[in-house]
Amino acid sequence: MNVAIVHDFLVQMGGAEKVVEVLHDMFPDAPIYTSAYDREVMPDYYRAWDIRTSFLQRLPFKRWSHRLALPLYALAMESFDLSEYDLVISSSSAFAKGIITQPHTTHICYMHAPMRFAWTARNYMKNERAGSGARFFLLPVLHYLRNWDVLSASRVDHYVANSSVVAGRIRKYYSREAEIIFPPVETKRFQLADTVGDYYIVVSRFVPYKRIDMAIEAFNQLKLPLKVVGEGRQRKELEALAGPNVEFLGRVGDSQLPRLLARAKGFLMPGEEDFGIAPVEANACGVPVIALAAGGALDTQVDGVTGVMFRERSAESLAAAVQCAEKIPFNRDVIREHALQFDTAVFKTRIAKMVSANASSGDDAFPPLRHRQREAVEA
Repeated sequence: MNVAIVHDFLVQMGGAEKVVEVLHDMFPDAPIYTSAYDREVMPDYYRAWDIRTSFLQRLPFKRWSHRLALPLYALAMESFDLSEYDLVISSSSAFAKGIITQPHTTHICYMHAPMRFAWTARNYMKNERAGSGARFFLLPVLHYLRNWDVLSASRVDHYVANSSVVAGRIRKYYSREAEIIFPPVETKRFQLADTVGDYYIVVSRFVPYKRIDMAIEAFNQLKLPLKVVGEGRQRKELEALAGPNVEFLGRVGDSQLPRLLARAKGFLMPGEEDFGIAPVEANACGVPVIALAAGGALDTQVDGVTGVMFRERSAESLAAAVQCAEKIPFNRDVIREHALQFDTAVFKTRIAKMVSANASSGDDAFPPLRHRQREAVEA
């Protein structure tokens, strides 16, 4: 069986890229098709992979120009010739699901989220602080992308969602059902610490929807130590907001991060994540998570057991949740045990089962996933 993997773009590291890494591990001979690839940003071991890019690769300064090329991504994905493959697995949070496959090819889409910037456009432009000029340009572009997104949704044979909330969005926007398979977490890398420090920690890219600003404001009020791990275009703004109790560590190496997490008093998840791998990594260290009660946290966290949930999107509500967590005698062994259900081995087993059940030649070899799920419910 000839297999190909498709991903939106490889210009930054995040949870979606970790999924691609595991898919590549499962299908090492499969080429990876992507709109653009920045080898200077991605890990060195990516250079040994068969990565095939679109015409967008020729754009200069890919670290920022890929955002300016927004209207071209649909065309870039449709330009790939995937006719030689029996199975295509797309890893999509925007455009990868829109590839065009042939009748003999099975297309399984692992959906991280329907394109956030198109379906929640007002919030997106507010968070990005888009001015009137940018709005004038963006509104018709986003209208076009929403229409293309719905049209291209029918090209997918089977959807897999990374969380319950994403499965709900797939149902709402595409009128399709999705099997839920949680993303892979390398829990073996993360262990309990012998001693626990006095600091809280947040690990994230510095982009508006992650709400790192809200975490900093909360800890400015609490005066408790906070370590901030990550990089992004908001860094200067966040540093200007932070008090002396907030320490920015930048990017942290793979060997250092588990130790930092394991010694933390708690991990912060201030924004709504589609899933959120880093909080589960913290749980694998036995570290409780203080999370907004929305998105992926509803699948991964148990209030009062693996951490504390807060519902109001404000620094005051987050600060109150931290104060609540300070009074709970969390059992770190229980927290770690809960995290093991999200291990990479579980992901691989479920994906392999999904592929085995659905990937075969012929147009009518199996019914669409939405029909199979409905029949299972009725049975």
